[in-house]
Amino acid sequence: MKLPDTNVLLSAVHADSAHHERARREMDALLNDARGMALSWVVLLGFVRLSTRRGILPSPLTTVEVLGVLEDWLTHPYARVLQPGPMHAGILGRLLLQAGTAGNLTTDAHIAALAIEHNAEVLTFDKNFTKFTGLRYQLLS
Repeated sequence: MKLPDTNVLLSAVHADSAHHERARREMDALLNDARGMALSWVVLLGFVRLSTRRGILPSPLTTVEVLGVLEDWLTHPYARVLQPGPMHAGILGRLLLQAGTAGNLTTDAHIAALAIEHNAEVLTFDKNFTKFTGLRYQLLS
């Protein structure tokens, strides 16, 4: 099971993204893979926040459009929303200590902890995920 990061979701949906083609291919593959696509609310909310914000993207989505995209992903038969379990706080703490900071890595560490706890692989363009020992990730380029 793969957990796409916010940057993958953004790039897949926004055709003007430099990574659009690669992200779109990866998302299409996930949506056709019976092993499943993992989602997390922090990633989805980041996608909503950035996709609808003027000044971030040349063509932001409307609220109706972004809610439609979420609905498509959340109701897909291969999609599964990961929730923090009983080991989450311990894994998150270990990852933050390992990285030597919280700050800007806090959300990435939370996503990494979800992936580790649920034996998922993070799909991302973000090199920050290389800082988390024990995390399986696929760094796209």
